[in-house]
Amino acid sequence: AEAALACLAVDPAILLVVVGVLTFLITFCGCVGSLRENICLLQTFSICLTIVFLLQLAAGVLGFVFSDKARGKVSEIINGAIVHYRDDLDLQNLIDFGQKEFSCCGGVSYKDWSQNMYFNCTAANPSRERCSVPFSCCLQDAQEAVINTMCGQGMQAMGYLEASAFIYTNGCIDTLVNWIHSNLFLLGGIALGLAVPQLVGILLAQILINQIRDQIKLQLYNQQHRADPWY
Repeated sequence: AEAALACLAVDPAILLVVVGVLTFLITFCGCVGSLRENICLLQTFSICLTIVFLLQLAAGVLGFVFSDKARGKVSEIINGAIVHYRDDLDLQNLIDFGQKEFSCCGGVSYKDWSQNMYFNCTAANPSRERCSVPFSCCLQDAQEAVINTMCGQGMQAMGYLEASAFIYTNGCIDTLVNWIHSNLFLLGGIALGLAVPQLVGILLAQILINQIRDQIKLQLYNQQHRADPWY
C-alpha cells in the first residue's frame, strides 16, 4: 500500500488526469455560465481561476525565496521516483526521457540508482541488474541504430572517471538547477503567458457578471413601472 501511494504521488498519468478534470470543470463553468448568463457559474469560474492564479504565484514566490527547501523537495521526489522506477511504466518512461533530455543520471550522481532494489549494489542483491543503471544514463551514439538496454551493466561499481566514458555521471538535480538558471527569461515568459489569459478570463467574467446584474436591475425596474397605473 505504501509503494502504491508513493507511485500515485509521482505518476505522470495520474497528475495529467487530475489536471485535465480540473481544467474541464473550470472551463465548463465559464462556458456554460457565459452562454446561459448564469451568475452562479460565472462566479465559480472566476473564483476558481483566481485561486489557481494565486496558487501559481505563491508557488513561484516560495520556490524563489526558499530555494534550498525547494531543492530538497525536488531531491526527495527524484529519489522516490528512483526507488519505484520498475513499479510503474509511465514513471519509468518519464525518468528515461528526463535523463536522456538533460544528459544526467540519478539524483545527485549515478550511484543514487543503488536505492532501487533491482540496481542495488550490495553483494546480497540477487538481481541480474545489480550495480547497473538504466540505459537512459548511457552516452548516446549517433551511429547506433538499436538501443543497447544493457549498456549500464555494472556501472555503479566503477569510479567517476571510468564510468564517465560510458554513462552520464552528473546528477539530474544539479543539471536541472543549472538549466533553470540559464533559462530564467524563457521560464518567465512561459509564466507570463500562463498568467495573462487567466487574468483576462477573470476580468471578462466579472464584466459579464456586472452586465447581467445591470440587466436584471433594469428588468425589475421596468416591471415595477409597468405595474404603475400612471406609467
